[in-house]
Amino acid sequence: MATESLVLWISVYVALAYNGSFLRASTTGRSWEATETWFFVGALVVSLIALHGLIFSIGVARWSVRPLLTASVLVAAFATFYMQRYGVYYDPSMLRNVLRTDTAEASELISWSLIAHVSLYSAVPLWAIWRVRLTRTSLWRAVLRRIAFSAFCAVAVVAAVLLIFQDFSALMRNQKELRYLITPANVIYSTARVLSTDAEKPKIRQPVGLDARVAAPSRTQKPKLLFIVVGETVRASNWGLNGYERQTTPNLQALNALNFGNVTACGTDTETSLPCMFSAIGRRDYDETRIRSSESLLHVLARAGIAVHWKDNQSGCKGVCDGLSVIPVDPPAAAGLCSEGRCLDEALLHGLESVAEASETTTVVVLHMLGNHGPAYFKRYPAAFRRFEPTCDTGELRKCDRQSIVNAYDNAVLYTDHVLGQAVAFLKRQESRFDTAMLYVSDHGESLGEKGLFLHGLPRAIAPDEQTKVPMVWWLSDGFKESRMVNSDCLKEKSSAALSHDNLFHSVLGLLGVSTQVYEQGLDISAACRPIG
Repeated sequence: MATESLVLWISVYVALAYNGSFLRASTTGRSWEATETWFFVGALVVSLIALHGLIFSIGVARWSVRPLLTASVLVAAFATFYMQRYGVYYDPSMLRNVLRTDTAEASELISWSLIAHVSLYSAVPLWAIWRVRLTRTSLWRAVLRRIAFSAFCAVAVVAAVLLIFQDFSALMRNQKELRYLITPANVIYSTARVLSTDAEKPKIRQPVGLDARVAAPSRTQKPKLLFIVVGETVRASNWGLNGYERQTTPNLQALNALNFGNVTACGTDTETSLPCMFSAIGRRDYDETRIRSSESLLHVLARAGIAVHWKDNQSGCKGVCDGLSVIPVDPPAAAGLCSEGRCLDEALLHGLESVAEASETTTVVVLHMLGNHGPAYFKRYPAAFRRFEPTCDTGELRKCDRQSIVNAYDNAVLYTDHVLGQAVAFLKRQESRFDTAMLYVSDHGESLGEKGLFLHGLPRAIAPDEQTKVPMVWWLSDGFKESRMVNSDCLKEKSSAALSHDNLFHSVLGLLGVSTQVYEQGLDISAACRPIG
């Protein structure tokens, strides 16, 4: 068999076996009794076959066709598992998440269901790829045949699309995200985008806030100690302080913490949201390249003379803390909190006494939580917080009923509330030396089966509120409010305002009295509640 023939047959299999999600989404609302629907689907299938034939023909030679087709089949089989089970779209943001996944996180996503799915979907094409005998031919004849095959595939793609151009163009214009369901072209394209973007990223970040300084106080004051706590995968609708039917935030309620009930995340995944929320650019002027190549809020604070530390219980700071102090979680010091390569979030608080004791100036500590990272919600809290039962005690969410999934998720929220309560207790113990405060905000939300969706990471344009609406809470000590002359009643009036991650950068600068040209008063939540200047 000629190499091109093998590529064609594998392309046929790919189009039919791995693109069910794309074809279903593309035909939503169409009547299967109509001839036009069958014609539309037929043209789509032809275009899928030709598209993948073109992609494979460009990238393979006779000596490389078997391993490259094998890799494509396996990637597609893996991808379709998460697409079918969790409604995943493989856009560049999702691929960036995949490429940055650590071993502990990856291990939680491996299951017997995944192995069975991959085996079922890849066994036949892999057998064909390695059993078929490929014919040898001269170099010039092989080149001409490859050019002819590639040209044929290109013409077939164009012809098939032109036959249904009116419907197809409207579909792609109104639902651009559907292209990220075309498998494995979605994975190939998005991986290439991520790698090319990373290759173009400058080694030195663009400076931000070169004029940053802390305004001299009019009277002698204590230095500030601020915790910025970044939550993980906590959505607003399951947050007790937001009026959820369950009290999942009893500690924060007892502390009379200020809750902001209408906050929108910059993205639907950590790789997008984390750099964005610490950036002066934010979502309103979103430019991923600029954000990833510019300094963050933390660099501005450090430039102003504030001590900045990052402590992580997740997959890193995504460039936000580059060049700054990073404090690792120490499993031996956090006895009973760590196992299987993961630590419960209370481990973040261990060792902070030494940070406070060594500090003589205003200090900011960012605590990056593991939070409600799914799908193994049941692993995110100790047994004492298993309050809502029964729980889904597996990472294979499809094996659980929705209520048990929600129960496990809510238990994890309850534990997050406990950790935040412990963080405030720590800050209170430092009040003889510091004016203290804590800001908490989650990076993105989570789908728990609504509309058949699970986890997070949908393209933001189509993501539901469950993935984009997040909780945000402030706790300011009396000393902090007095030193910054913050009016508590005024702040409470802001608690129902429409806010977003864009407010974090400027609100932190305002609370710490950092002046710089990049500061925007209109995005500083507390600006109207304290003297300016």
